[in-house]
Amino acid sequence: MERDRRRRKKRRRNRKTTRKGFVFLVLLLVIIGVAGVLKMTKVVPGLFRESGNVLLSDSGQKIEFPELNVSEEDVADGFYYQQLSEQEKQVYREILQGVRSMEETILLHAGENDEAGKIYEYLMYDRPELFWCDGSSKMTVYKDYTEFHPSYICTPDQRESRREQIENAAQEALAGAQGCETAYEKIKYIFKYLVDTVDYDQNALDNQNIYSSLVGKKSVCAGYSRAAQYLLKQMGIECIYVVGTVKEQGGAHAWNIVKCNDKYYQMDVTFGDPIFQENETGETLPHDLVNYEYLCCTDEEIFTDHQQDDFVPYPVCDSNDLEYYRINGLYYETFDENEIYEKMKAGIEQEQEMFAIRFSENAVYEVAKEKIIDNLIPQAAQFLVDFRQLEEVKYTYAVDDRKRIIMIFWYS
Repeated sequence: MERDRRRRKKRRRNRKTTRKGFVFLVLLLVIIGVAGVLKMTKVVPGLFRESGNVLLSDSGQKIEFPELNVSEEDVADGFYYQQLSEQEKQVYREILQGVRSMEETILLHAGENDEAGKIYEYLMYDRPELFWCDGSSKMTVYKDYTEFHPSYICTPDQRESRREQIENAAQEALAGAQGCETAYEKIKYIFKYLVDTVDYDQNALDNQNIYSSLVGKKSVCAGYSRAAQYLLKQMGIECIYVVGTVKEQGGAHAWNIVKCNDKYYQMDVTFGDPIFQENETGETLPHDLVNYEYLCCTDEEIFTDHQQDDFVPYPVCDSNDLEYYRINGLYYETFDENEIYEKMKAGIEQEQEMFAIRFSENAVYEVAKEKIIDNLIPQAAQFLVDFRQLEEVKYTYAVDDRKRIIMIFWYS
């Protein structure tokens, strides 16, 4: 997301500043993005014939493949797995079996005309639990098979220790969702949980995996998105790891698509975090803020600042029935100054630290923005002083002209 392009502005009382662009996203997914690129390829010609799990060369050399114990049922729910051919699905399962055992060399039924690197990349997108794999690999490719060498970020003993920490962190996270009854409530809970507990930090260790986000509590977009995928999967909710870019920046980025009530919705937890926003603008935002603008939104909405990669056909997200502003009565097609002021006062009486509102059309929004900034915010600030019997009140407001949103933050 680029602030100049979106024309967001912030002001404390009467001071205005302009937000800067999200330049930092250029390198966020380098490791996963090059999965399969870091390979050593050696194509050795020759005719092989297969017998069971053994390839026999003309010279009599036997290439024995281990018995494949990962069944189709074990992985059938993987979105990227479903995009593969039957032969590629077997390779996917072979790689999964090998990395689960942290094998240094994995024999694959993939030859010179196959794309083992792509299949490994798909596996990593589907399986956030593979936190010990960094997504890079080396391989020797023969005519009819491949020797695949994945890279691991820890030893087997370290993996078990980290796995236990991840499971404990996940249990703690999911314990707070016990009161969530609907799929939407569960999705919203995980969105807010990750925003509240994880800080955006480009220097976080192992920031491409769930250990960084769930245990270390510091990560980047890959860690946020994989954590959402990992937790929602345990709650029985389909959650797809999406790869793409931030528009006009060219930097790799990751987010999610979630399924709720048989419909698909876009979701970007990273963009919901004020720490992420603060890192780019250099200005202090309320750290308890959750930007629900990127929770269960449509393709149209998220594509204003995101661009999905097109190497797979992602589900279409065209329903706005779960958009935060709509379902919370904060979406307006007309502007009534009195009605909005009463809504702002009600929020103050309920001790809300933020008021946000969205308009359907640019013409209505432009009129409302001027009236809200010049008239309603000062009036509401005075009401807050009187209501809480304060000496003074400070406030910050933010406007998003592209999405027609106005947000006000109260500091008492």
